[in-house]
Amino acid sequence: MNYPEFNKYKEEFDNKNPYSKKYILDDGSMFYVEPAFYTQLIGFKTYRPESFEKILNEIERLVRKNKKVVFVGNFEFPQTEVDQFIFLEITDVTDPLKIFVEDKSRGSDYGD
Repeated sequence: MNYPEFNKYKEEFDNKNPYSKKYILDDGSMFYVEPAFYTQLIGFKTYRPESFEKILNEIERLVRKNKKVVFVGNFEFPQTEVDQFIFLEITDVTDPLKIFVEDKSRGSDYGD
């Protein structure tokens, strides 16, 4: 799968984590993007296009700050196996920016 939003970074294949894309920034910081995270990210591109560039900038800021990051679909069940990396979900990126997508798929609290 190609992630064009991250084309400006150097991509490096990791045999131990073939399903996650690994990227390296110019300062040596690195990050992985799991497929589920990318799907969620594209959801924001679809439903909040006006905020998408801000989200991408925040991803880069978090990587530069923390040096080693894995962007996961669910931190309790990561696909990527690495040591000394922090694991962040999409809401760890978007909630501090106050960018939300309403989840309309959940059931109603209205009783019958």
